[in-house]
Amino acid sequence: MLGCIAGINWGDEGKGRMVDLLSEGYDIVVRYQGGNNAGHTVVNDRGRFILNLLPSGILRENTVNVMGPGMVIDLEHLRGEVKKLRDAGIDITPEHLKISDKAVICMPYHKLLDILEEDRLGDAKFGSTRRGIAPVYADKYMKKAFRMGDLLDMDSVRRKLPAVVEWKNLLIRDGYKSQALESSKMLEWLETYGLPFKEYICDTSEYLWNAYDGGSSILFEAQLGALRDIDFGIYPYTTSSSTIAAYAPIGAGIPDKKVDHVIGVMKAYSSCVGEGPFASELFGDQGHILREAGCEYGAATGRPRRVGGFDVPASRYGVRMQGASCIALTKLDVLSCFEKIPVCRAYDIDGEITESFPSGERLIRAKPVYEYLDGWSCDISGCRSYDQLPAAAREYISHIQRNISCPIRYVSVGPGRDEYFEI
Repeated sequence: MLGCIAGINWGDEGKGRMVDLLSEGYDIVVRYQGGNNAGHTVVNDRGRFILNLLPSGILRENTVNVMGPGMVIDLEHLRGEVKKLRDAGIDITPEHLKISDKAVICMPYHKLLDILEEDRLGDAKFGSTRRGIAPVYADKYMKKAFRMGDLLDMDSVRRKLPAVVEWKNLLIRDGYKSQALESSKMLEWLETYGLPFKEYICDTSEYLWNAYDGGSSILFEAQLGALRDIDFGIYPYTTSSSTIAAYAPIGAGIPDKKVDHVIGVMKAYSSCVGEGPFASELFGDQGHILREAGCEYGAATGRPRRVGGFDVPASRYGVRMQGASCIALTKLDVLSCFEKIPVCRAYDIDGEITESFPSGERLIRAKPVYEYLDGWSCDISGCRSYDQLPAAAREYISHIQRNISCPIRYVSVGPGRDEYFEI
């Protein structure tokens, strides 16, 4: 069985809590794209954890976790993340965590280039997390990157690294007029932060093929959401990898396999970190109330998230892009803060009303067409079944389900592992 948990919207939908919840039914969890530019927050009986690189199944003792070839890995960040888990009593071994030899290493100069370019852009910046994601993916496709498997042959790295560093200095030193890189420092960084992971590096494609043939169940874990996909998202305000479920077998290293079912995750309202069009955004008191009620601050950066009413056109589009079989609706309890709940049912673009999700300049010009549903104005965090919800909350779920044309199967009413119910 091959399942996938993927984001429907702009990211930060609550995928980590769903992976943590549902990974109990899987043998293997695979992160198939992205780096440490977003975070999955997981709250369970072992504590509260923010995972940027490690798959969210890492908190289950009997689950094998794989970092796939579609990922980009900041070794320094990975070491810090592993240390925090070990300090919390989470045992991480090569039997528990496997890292693809084909995953690309995010070097210090990738982060530096990210920062230099965002600073150069000023008010026109993309809202990058400044963690080197776009530069490292660019190097991957320019065939100038180092991969995790290179750490198994450091003599080869020592031969190749000086030429790559000099190439980078053409931009860092001569272009941005910043201090030149030293090849020796980059080698030292690789040895310090990379070599401790040598035993974790393997051919994860072969591992997953053998596991699948042996009857193991595999859960793919996406980072960010459909609207941040490099091809189908709100370009250029996207990430630099493919976030959609169809890419999961490729990014995991088993492109001959096909995902059996996709659980699309979305919030009961909208949130967005970073720059770019966000038509349903709420401002003023409404935005402040929703942000504080939902604790909407980025797990990777701590930045305040932009928040808004549930966006029907964006969510319907995301459901289609992800090929969602069903939906996990998260943070329904947060909407208890509203007497009337705003829902963006369509967009007004230059006087034309559309229910489709546009791209480019049309999306930037889109203004929300809101309708308001009755709120329930009471605490629902203790509800453990659909029938226990107030009538207005049940109608809200039904309204969303009708409009996105996809069944809602899971509903979370709090961050804890048990604070949810199935419909």
